[in-house]
Amino acid sequence: MALPPIPAAGVAAAYRAAQGLAENLAAPSPEGGFGAALQRAVQGAIASGQAADTTAAAALRGQGSVTEVVLAVSRAELALQTATAVRDRVVTAYQDVMRMPI
Repeated sequence: MALPPIPAAGVAAAYRAAQGLAENLAAPSPEGGFGAALQRAVQGAIASGQAADTTAAAALRGQGSVTEVVLAVSRAELALQTATAVRDRVVTAYQDVMRMPI
């Protein structure tokens, strides 16, 4: 059984979502600085995970397509990978600071 082709609009939407997440992390934030940007990124990752769950549940009920599920799960996976990478960088920076001689 072959999967249906993924529409170009869906791929473009996933790409724009990924670009938006990266731009939100990279752009300087006048309101709250790094902490606020990090909080928004985490909230975005949680929201994309919840959206993926909702989309998968709808598909199981027969109200959604496989393409929508794959796109939602891909967005959630990208957000989780980004959050994990940022966490690893923060931990590494903290460890480097703690190793500095006083």
